[in-house]
Amino acid sequence: QVQLVESGGGLVQAGGSLRLSCAASGRDFSTYTLGWFRQAPGKEREFVAAIGWGADDISSYTDSVKGRFTISRDNAKNTGNLQMNSLKFEDTAVYYCAAALLVWPAMHENDYAYWGQGIQVTVSS
Repeated sequence: QVQLVESGGGLVQAGGSLRLSCAASGRDFSTYTLGWFRQAPGKEREFVAAIGWGADDISSYTDSVKGRFTISRDNAKNTGNLQMNSLKFEDTAVYYCAAALLVWPAMHENDYAYWGQGIQVTVSS
């Protein structure tokens, strides 16, 4: 069982940066792939980025955030982060942290059994 809590959201101007964090409770955090998803108003939830379990930090990004967002994790601290740079208005959404046990690749909602409550990111144009 893993519980996830997101932090770091808020309001930022276009072109700015935010760093989202995901704090995980539970055992064996290093065995979970950590993913970030987002849901904009009136749209379905979509994959943003994921970082795999294990020591090699394999990662994957949706095309729209490549080169702007960076996902990372600190297994010693049971945390994951999503550094978001060059933010655009269309990045506005509720962002969710999710965890999947021993799964890779993991770019679909159904890959993930554990979810945070979500956090709002608003980018003003």
